[in-house]
Amino acid sequence: MNAIQISHVGGPDVLKIGDVERPSLNNDQALIDVTVAGVNFIDIYHRSGKYPINLPFIPGVEGVGTIAALGSNSPTDLKAGMRVGWVMASGGYAETAAIPAKTLIPIPEDIKDEDAVALLLQGMTAHYLTRNTFEIKPGDTAVVHSGAGGVGLLLTRYIKALGGRVIATASTEEKRAIAIAAGADLAIGYEGFSEAVKNFTNGIGANVIYDGVGKDTFDQDLLALRRRGTLAVFGAASGQVVPIEIMKISAGSIFLTRPTLADYVAERSELLWRANEVFETFRRGDMQVAIGGRYPLADAASAHMELEARRTTGKLILQVA
Repeated sequence: MNAIQISHVGGPDVLKIGDVERPSLNNDQALIDVTVAGVNFIDIYHRSGKYPINLPFIPGVEGVGTIAALGSNSPTDLKAGMRVGWVMASGGYAETAAIPAKTLIPIPEDIKDEDAVALLLQGMTAHYLTRNTFEIKPGDTAVVHSGAGGVGLLLTRYIKALGGRVIATASTEEKRAIAIAAGADLAIGYEGFSEAVKNFTNGIGANVIYDGVGKDTFDQDLLALRRRGTLAVFGAASGQVVPIEIMKISAGSIFLTRPTLADYVAERSELLWRANEVFETFRRGDMQVAIGGRYPLADAASAHMELEARRTTGKLILQVA
């Protein structure tokens, strides 16, 4: 089968397509014939060695496809031929992937493959951030960094549906216009954003900052929050935040968290509940999918280069089949 299998970590050039052996199936897995795979920053962290992996390695922690075969320990709600998606299990940059069966999410008939793969990791991230990490209530002000990115656009739309106000950050005028079109009340650049947030909130500051950028925005985040505000650093597009002294967050009694999706879908019941909540939110129009780029599997390196350079908006996908 065709797959992107890396033998050593490095730049995008290590992502080369080749013929590899079809994965075998154990009792806890399902074989998935992949149709589309999502491209996410975690794939870049795996490829570059920032997150440790065992080599050789097939990237891709998110995808949609059809069940070709099931192991004997699979959940009873899964059947061969069913269309499913997954997050947080590697192997999506391939024509066939062996995925832990308990992590598979049945895809409703009215949700297209592209929409599903754009809603799984990023949509569920937007959901847990706004419903659990810091629950948005009417009138709350949220800062959404990378407001024109895949998670940023979903977050913005959903926060507005929940009655909140959104200040989006983005690096260019074009991206800021995209954030405004998604519903942001204000879209600003990164330079001096803490002052702009304070001005917009009459000197009070934001209730919450959802930060997928990390190192470059962290210090200003602390200045942009209101007393007892929440800073949720859920990504590190600019690099990991450097270790901090705890007294740095004492001014204003700030709540600081570094959440990950895995801890919000740890049980299958919660995984399915959250996924179906996201699908229903999408049906209502409270989350809107924006596909920012479609790439053939063989061109995965281009997708990584564009995402890593932060030149993209919306969701990037690999078209596998």
